[in-house]
Amino acid sequence: MLAGMVALSVSSCTKDLDREPFYDITSASVYKDFSNYKPILAKLYAGYAVSGQQGPAGKPDISGLDEGFSNYLRLYYSVQELPTDEAVIGWNDGSLPDFHEMDWSSSNEFLAAMYSRIYYQIALTNEFIRETTDEKLSERGISGQDLEQARNFRAEARFLRALSYWHAMDLFGNVPFVTENDPVGSFFPPQIARADLFKYIESELLAIEPDLVDARQNEYGRADKAADWTLLTKLYLNAEVYTGQERYTDVITYAQKVIDAGYTLEPDYDNLFLTDNNTSNEIIFPITFDGLHTQSYGGMTFLVHAPVGGSMDVASFGINGGWAGLRATEAVVDLFPTPQGVVDDRSNFYTDGQSLVINDIFTFTDGYPITKYKNVSSTGQPGSDPTGNFPDTDFPMFRLADVYLTYAEAVLRGGAGGDAGLALEYVNRVRERAYKGAGGDITASQLTLDFMMDERARELNWEMQRRTDLIRFGKFTGGEYLWPWKGGVKGGQAVEDYRTLYPIPAADMAANPNLTQNTGY
Repeated sequence: MLAGMVALSVSSCTKDLDREPFYDITSASVYKDFSNYKPILAKLYAGYAVSGQQGPAGKPDISGLDEGFSNYLRLYYSVQELPTDEAVIGWNDGSLPDFHEMDWSSSNEFLAAMYSRIYYQIALTNEFIRETTDEKLSERGISGQDLEQARNFRAEARFLRALSYWHAMDLFGNVPFVTENDPVGSFFPPQIARADLFKYIESELLAIEPDLVDARQNEYGRADKAADWTLLTKLYLNAEVYTGQERYTDVITYAQKVIDAGYTLEPDYDNLFLTDNNTSNEIIFPITFDGLHTQSYGGMTFLVHAPVGGSMDVASFGINGGWAGLRATEAVVDLFPTPQGVVDDRSNFYTDGQSLVINDIFTFTDGYPITKYKNVSSTGQPGSDPTGNFPDTDFPMFRLADVYLTYAEAVLRGGAGGDAGLALEYVNRVRERAYKGAGGDITASQLTLDFMMDERARELNWEMQRRTDLIRFGKFTGGEYLWPWKGGVKGGQAVEDYRTLYPIPAADMAANPNLTQNTGY
C-alpha cells in the first residue's frame, strides 16, 4: 500500500529525481516517526478480520468479488469447510456450489479471492519487514526501547507472513514466492516448490523466535512465542503431505513447549466462542473482532449470522437476523454418541424444525445448524454494536485443546520422545470438559488414529481445520470415506485425488509466465 503511494507521488516532470516528494505520504515520511509503526502493524493483523479501508464496506482491499465474500477469514472458512463433511451452505452465489460438488476450476472466483487475499497480506508484511531492518532503523535514529519494540514488531510481521504462506502452501501447493528482498514493481515472481516453501516457513518461524515476546506476555491478539510454536506444530504435523517426509518428533517437541507455557483449558467449552472469549486462558492466537471498530460482512459476522435461520431465536445469538446458510451434515452429527446417556457439550446442533438428512442443500431446514458462535457474553449480554450486525466475538485460530490433540496424534503416528500415557491424558482432559467429567474418558486401546480424526471433528468443528485434517488422514478424496453431498451427490461419491490442491487462479496463470498449473486443472 505504501509502495503504491510512493509510486503515485513521483512525477515524471520532476527534474531532481532524487527529491523526496513533499506533497504526499511516502514510506520515507511514514517510517521516520516511530509512533506510526504500531498502527501499520495493526493493519497487518486487521487484514484477517476486515475487508477494506472503510468498515463494513466501501473501500475494499481487493477487487473481483463482493466485499463481504472477499474477507480473509470468510474465504478461509469456505475453502476449508465447505468441501468437507462439516458444512454445507444453502446459497447459490456464483461458483460457491463448486465446493460441495468438488468440481472447482481455475476460474472459481472464490478461490481467486482467497489467493489474492493471501498475497495482499504477504505484500503488506513484506513492505513492513522491508522498512524495519536494523540498518533503516539506525538511519532514522530509532534506538533504545523503541528499537527493541521495532524488532518485536518486525518478528510479528514475519510470523503473519509465515501464516499466510502456510495457507498458500496448504491450499495451492507450488505458489509464487516474494519476500522483502524482491523489487517493488513489475516483475514476475518465481514459483517455489511446496517442499521448498515448507523449508522457508520453517526457517522463518525458527529465526524469529528470539525476537518474539515470551508466551502469554504480549498484548492480547498479537503473536508471541507460543503462537510461533503452535504454527510450527501445524507445519510439522502435515509435513508428510507437504514434503513427503514425516516430522512427528518435531510436532511433539513444539506441542510440549506450548503446553508447558501455562495455558489452561477453558472450563466451559461454549465460552470459547462468545464475546468475552478474550478472557480465556486457552486461546493462543485469535483473530480479534469488535462490533464497533472492526466491522465487516465476513469474519465473525458471517460465522454468527450464516447458521441462523428457520425457527432459531436471533436474540439468543445477539444479532438482528439470520442469513439461513450454514448447516452440518449427518456424518458430523453422528460423531457425537451419548455414552452412559451423557451428552457431549460440543454437540451444539439446533434441531427444532430441522431435518437431520439433507435432501436439498439449498433448503435451510435440511440439516442441523451449529450454534457455536454467538454475539453474546458468557453472562448473556449482547455485543457492543447496537444494530446487532457486527459481533465482538474473536475467532480462536490457535488454542490449547488443538495442541493437546496434535500431541496425541503425533505420538500415535510414531513420533520419538512422546509419552503414550501423556497423550491419553491430554485427550481425556479435552473429553472431560466436553462431558463435564462424566463418561467421556477413553482407554489406551480406544486411542487410535481413526478416533483422533473423529475427535478433532468433535472438538474443532467449523474452526477451519477439517479439509487439512481429512487430507492428512487420506480421507478427503477417493471413495474410502463418503459423506452426504461429497462430490455433489446426496450419498457421496469418490473424488479425484488431485482435488487435495486447489488450482492457481487462471488470471495469475495468464499474467505470470513463471507459473505451472497444478495437476488436473
